[in-house]
Amino acid sequence: MSETATAGLDRAVVEGIVFDVNEEWISLSISGTNYRLHLIPPDGFHPAVGSKVRGRVRATARRIDVIAAGGRYIEPVEGRPRRVQGRVISVDEVNDSITVKAVIPMVCRTNGLQKAGNFKVDQMVSFDVEPGARFEPQM
Repeated sequence: MSETATAGLDRAVVEGIVFDVNEEWISLSISGTNYRLHLIPPDGFHPAVGSKVRGRVRATARRIDVIAAGGRYIEPVEGRPRRVQGRVISVDEVNDSITVKAVIPMVCRTNGLQKAGNFKVDQMVSFDVEPGARFEPQM
């Protein structure tokens, strides 16, 4: 497993460097890319700028569309995630979420109108992201 964005055997864990911090979000810089994702940290999590962190990115997807072809990306490159496209790497019907490998893996809850069980591993999907994508650190 040579991708620096994936840590260990847990394919949903991402590693990054804290680029910036403010009262509302942390800016996570993804190694080997120009991405700086603004994510909401949990209460009490105050990483230092320049520190390496690892954890999960959780978001809520608006309507998820299965697509026939395309690349993996998160838009915009800097800021809160608004649009994601990638491959489904796991489906969690209990928590009604799918994990999508875009630039990084993201655990995405469905919008409540769709069910995680409607999707299959290896499908390419594309969707808008609700405001409030979170970073959940792993210690």
